[in-house]
Amino acid sequence: MVKVGIIGLGFMGKMHFRCYSAMKGVQVTAICDIDKSKFEKSAGVAGNIKGADKPLNLKGISLYTDFDKMLAEADLDAVSITLPTYMHCEYTLKALKAGVNVFCEKPMALAMADCKKMITAAKKAKKLLQVGHCIRFWPEYAKLKEIVESGKYGKVQAATFQRLSLTPTWSWKNWLLDKAKSGGALMDLHVHDSDYVQYLLGMPKEVRSRGVKGPSKDYDHVVTSYIYGDGKVVTAEGGWIMKPGFGFEMSFNVMLEKATISYDCSRDPIFKIAPAKGEAITPAVVKGDGYSCELEHWVKAVSGKKVAKVITPMDSLNSVKLALAEKKSCDSGNKVKIK
Repeated sequence: MVKVGIIGLGFMGKMHFRCYSAMKGVQVTAICDIDKSKFEKSAGVAGNIKGADKPLNLKGISLYTDFDKMLAEADLDAVSITLPTYMHCEYTLKALKAGVNVFCEKPMALAMADCKKMITAAKKAKKLLQVGHCIRFWPEYAKLKEIVESGKYGKVQAATFQRLSLTPTWSWKNWLLDKAKSGGALMDLHVHDSDYVQYLLGMPKEVRSRGVKGPSKDYDHVVTSYIYGDGKVVTAEGGWIMKPGFGFEMSFNVMLEKATISYDCSRDPIFKIAPAKGEAITPAVVKGDGYSCELEHWVKAVSGKKVAKVITPMDSLNSVKLALAEKKSCDSGNKVKIK
């Protein structure tokens, strides 16, 4: 039995709790949050995921308001750090120093120096560190990766990715709309697609981005061209300045030599392949969503089972590097080399 703790009982903390609770061989034994009222009123806003607002059953779980005390008393195998981004490094270092494997929500941190500290600490502690880039595990995105790598439909010629959301007003003390704590939509939302671009196609040579500053006072809507030097055209657009009635949408269109592969969470069917010849098809994908799939992968790794190499701490550092390059491009209006 893998014993797991969670620190931060906000939107993502609740999501982790639900995912762990649905798994065999894992038990949430402790939860920490500085706001003890969350233990009594565990229901909340759903963010951009339906059903995430239902109350939790916390019976039998040790509840803490002090993370150091939880680490000392709870005898954990692993901890999910689902705190605001600006706290990721500090609490990851604490958990690793205590000898606990760490799953940290994305992005890894807001600064490259903090990412490097986290990687060094994991190596020193000889513990696992995984960052929550859930799109790598999202069934349709995982299937796209599989198809592209197979070469069945030839090389990627062009690709577009899009992630659009209403403004997130549900976070603790509104931290998502504080650029010093979240980095704005570029770092918190758009980073999903920039991470997936480097997962699917490798790190680009350069980026060229344009952005709009929004309620966070940082870039809350961004469009980026990822430049590879081999002729393919790759772009991603993301932001959270959509009005409340819009809700949330994520999509992609990938144009290969012999097919177009597309996904749109607001469409039916949401996923399809349109080959050069014949009718469009909808391939089978694994059950679940990116959250459940990534945490199942994580629990297997903590259990010592062999898992596929989907995400490494260095990948997560590179995603922060990529996002910071996009921010620099937005600031300057120029292309930025990825070094």
